[in-house]
Amino acid sequence: MRKIFAQELLLPRRQERVDSMRLVMEEEVRQLHRTKSTTAPLNLSRMLVSLSTAITYRTAFGKFPSQQDQGAFLAALQQILVVLGGFSPCDVFPSSKLLRVVSGTQAKLKKLHRETDVIMEAIINDHKAKRLPGNCCDDRRNQDLVDVLLNFSQDHALGFPITNTEIKAVILDIFLAGSETTSGTLNWAMSELMRNPRAMKKAQIEVRTLSDGKGIIDQATLDELQYMKLVVKETLRLHHPPLAGPREARETMVIGGYQIPAKSRVVINSWALGRDPRYWTEPDKFYPERFLDSPIDYKGSNFELIPFGAGRRICPGLQFGVTLVNLALANLLYHFDWKLPDDMKPRDMDMTEEFSLASKKKNNLFVVPVPYYP
Repeated sequence: MRKIFAQELLLPRRQERVDSMRLVMEEEVRQLHRTKSTTAPLNLSRMLVSLSTAITYRTAFGKFPSQQDQGAFLAALQQILVVLGGFSPCDVFPSSKLLRVVSGTQAKLKKLHRETDVIMEAIINDHKAKRLPGNCCDDRRNQDLVDVLLNFSQDHALGFPITNTEIKAVILDIFLAGSETTSGTLNWAMSELMRNPRAMKKAQIEVRTLSDGKGIIDQATLDELQYMKLVVKETLRLHHPPLAGPREARETMVIGGYQIPAKSRVVINSWALGRDPRYWTEPDKFYPERFLDSPIDYKGSNFELIPFGAGRRICPGLQFGVTLVNLALANLLYHFDWKLPDDMKPRDMDMTEEFSLASKKKNNLFVVPVPYYP
């Protein structure tokens, strides 16, 4: 399933995926132009959650069966993330059945599972209905992830069955693992740029210089945005999911002088790696230029920076997520100038983090968008 996800959805048809994302992004930009004045603050954090979710389900699943299903599904996902990211006594005493009952966590997750399961079943059935003879063409060039999984299910090419249960698991994984981390990265990137006007100006000049005359941010433009990519990389260093790469030791071993007993669960504190002064000069400072002429990347080869994990279990959505972040950030920088409301100074911005599965900003980012016309 991991191979299907990485190879069939994310890697091929790169330009087509970007085009699909761009359509959603352009609609969001038009909506901002229509509804926002130059003085009314915008809850950018909320908009970015909506944007990343819309792009994710558009490129992966097409659309929800109904607007009501979409709202119910996204609301349930937010509740699941709250439950999974919160503290429960069951985390400390996982074998205690009594604690699972008393805490109510298990019952809450079962209820949320039932709610999301009904909607995911409808998504799959909707795709199956469209594949019936006479309902649509069998053009595989425009298929989404559910279509790809249904192809494998019908062709029996993998040697094991793919049922609706497996397809639902993939759908849920994408939303739980992708939507919050992507919107969170965008939120932090914009927050850091608002707090660092020098970096904001430099990134905007680059985007507008390369995009003026085109009117759109296409794949060719994204490939040329060198400084903006440094901004994204620096954001991932400072604000990525704090705990990564959970593993279970198959046998007793010694790592760095510490004995790890067999069956122990090991979690990597990647947040600490990204702020370790042994590897980073002024580690708490937002400074994208630190990556100029640096071989360090986030693709798993440099353990100082592993926001997506490393090795065989590196996040399969890496390319998808990074492309989404780059495209969305480039559009925000190109189409608007951004100001803080109420004459707030950049140094007065609240950058407090909230405990969560991902690195989440505690308070929403409110800004004033000023449309840019080349």
